[in-house]
Amino acid sequence: MTSFAVIPAIDLRGGQVVRLKQGDYAQQTTYAADPRELAWSYAEAGADWLHLVDLDGARSGNLDNLAVIRSIAASGMRIQAGGGVRAEEDLHRLFDAGVHRVVLGSVAIRDPEQVARWLDNHGAERLVIALDTRRIGDRWALPSAGWTEVETRTLDELAPWYAERGARHLLCTDIDRDGMLAGFNLDLYRHLGESVPQLALQASGGVRSLDDIRAARDAGARGVILGRALLEGRFTLAEALAC
Repeated sequence: MTSFAVIPAIDLRGGQVVRLKQGDYAQQTTYAADPRELAWSYAEAGADWLHLVDLDGARSGNLDNLAVIRSIAASGMRIQAGGGVRAEEDLHRLFDAGVHRVVLGSVAIRDPEQVARWLDNHGAERLVIALDTRRIGDRWALPSAGWTEVETRTLDELAPWYAERGARHLLCTDIDRDGMLAGFNLDLYRHLGESVPQLALQASGGVRSLDDIRAARDAGARGVILGRALLEGRFTLAEALAC
């Protein structure tokens, strides 16, 4: 990743491009039937990276949309993808499909020791630790399994733990802002910038304007994930990349 990366996102469910409201599978909007065309349009607009989420896999623990991910990887874009990764075999299947970085969500929360071994085996540049979070009381909780289950570990426990074990990339979404076009939670990203400055932070969830991208950068993020705002034309990818 460069000093600051603008990364368009495609969420996959049933092979289609969708978005969920606050991670709720019952609140889905379908945007396109062919994610390949959307991916190619992002590549033509100048995106270096693409973020793919297998929403089916996130709940099932299988790589349900692997064939779609493989076909998108053929576009030549650098891809980070996740959803459904539970075992090292899943890493190999995604790498073999052309994925450059694998995003680890539920498994990073539930089995950090295993993920630490993967960091040693594959290198910190090949893995993104995704600690998507929701404020519950006085703690940043870590829902898993497609944000349907809440784990006992917290963001403030696991983020430093991974930093100490050599992780490089951290993706963090404030779930309550995801798909809401309410702007990034800048306080959350400033907090992470102070607590784990060695991690390259990717901000996700809520972007609505170009000013939000600039604000995330100023808050210490090293990249932003753009989903609904691009799909609904609030700005173009070219404009976002110019930030």
